[in-house]
Amino acid sequence: MERPPSDCYGAVLETSNPIRKALLAGAPSGGCWLTLGSPAVAETIAHCGFDWLVVDMEHAPNDVGSLVAQLRAIDAARAHGAASSAAVRVTANDAALVKRAMDCGAQTIVFPNIDTAEDARNAIASMHFPSNGNGGTRGVAGLVRAGTYGQDPGYIGAANAQSCAILQIESAAAVRNVEAIAAVPGADCLFIGTADLAASLGHLGDMAHAAVLEAVAKVISACKAAGKAVGIFANSVEEAASYRRQGVQFIALHSDVAWLARGARQALAQFDSATR
Repeated sequence: MERPPSDCYGAVLETSNPIRKALLAGAPSGGCWLTLGSPAVAETIAHCGFDWLVVDMEHAPNDVGSLVAQLRAIDAARAHGAASSAAVRVTANDAALVKRAMDCGAQTIVFPNIDTAEDARNAIASMHFPSNGNGGTRGVAGLVRAGTYGQDPGYIGAANAQSCAILQIESAAAVRNVEAIAAVPGADCLFIGTADLAASLGHLGDMAHAAVLEAVAKVISACKAAGKAVGIFANSVEEAASYRRQGVQFIALHSDVAWLARGARQALAQFDSATR
């Protein structure tokens, strides 16, 4: 009896990439950043209905061990009917970091600080096994979690087609080069990092500054012209809705730590009000 590939916890692993499928179709989606480094939090949030979750290795206390644990938790939730798929933001546009994240099971990689078309090409190449002169630079290994520890003979042949590159535009230089970045084959989504973008434009902490909003609009326009998906991190539901109206498909509804803190503050305020 043939069985779909599974990890050692029994959760069915993805053989196709729903994040990439939605991006290429221009379908709207909503997700959440995972910054607490907790498999339990990852599994809990996965059951909340988000389309995708980003395990953050750039600004969160994650290492390879905690990454694997969270990917397993998200896969376990999917095996029990949850909708969330996993993506991983690597620490830097570094082929060694990308290789490790993908060997752990990531199909979608979020790359920080993509400033030029060359940066984009290097990022995309790092996700692909070399094949027929495709320029791929990813080291080949099948005895890894992504290949079901050597038990999925089709993994290496199918992996390239499921790789999804999300490139962060978060500097003045990136905005100047956005048309060239959007034109790079394999750039599945350009994701606007408004906090770093604001800092790069000289407006640290002021994501609502007119210059920042103008830069955001330029990136959205460039993506539309190139037929590429665009993403952004929203600080509120109202902000997310505004971005959706502007045509942003891939929207992060903040983060696990934000929902934890907001829920705790709200409950405490309600308790204080009810017991006065």
